[in-house]
Amino acid sequence: MAQTHEHPGEQPAPDPIRLLGIRDTPLSVDEVFAAVGDSAAGGTALFVGTVRDHDGGADVARLGYSSHPTAEAELRRVAEKVAADFPVRALAAVHRVGDLEIGDLAVVVAVSCPHRAEAFAASRRLIDDLKSEVPIWKHQTFHDGTQEWVGA
Repeated sequence: MAQTHEHPGEQPAPDPIRLLGIRDTPLSVDEVFAAVGDSAAGGTALFVGTVRDHDGGADVARLGYSSHPTAEAELRRVAEKVAADFPVRALAAVHRVGDLEIGDLAVVVAVSCPHRAEAFAASRRLIDDLKSEVPIWKHQTFHDGTQEWVGA
């Protein structure tokens, strides 16, 4: 059966960006997932980035994220581009800054679209562009005392 794009639910939502933020408080998967709920969405893709205990073969002791004052505006720009390129019904993205512990949520993004393939593609673009274009930097301290800035 041929897919029709004439139904309003197959179209992008007029204002699909539901939640964006750079926060110094713990993130909530439930909050982000709830923000992208849409009755016309047949697929929702959610990505959760967590602080891991290693990087590049070294054991991570702790890490912190910091951001440029323009980070939220850049996050909005990235989100708007994703919403323009895909039939997004709803989109949400939050990133944590400050000192984080191993296992903490560092970033949560979600996108809902009429179909799963679109949701997967849009959420992949959202997290990839967020990581490459939004000015957020990671400072890692390793168990051997060495330190590293990532993204700076």
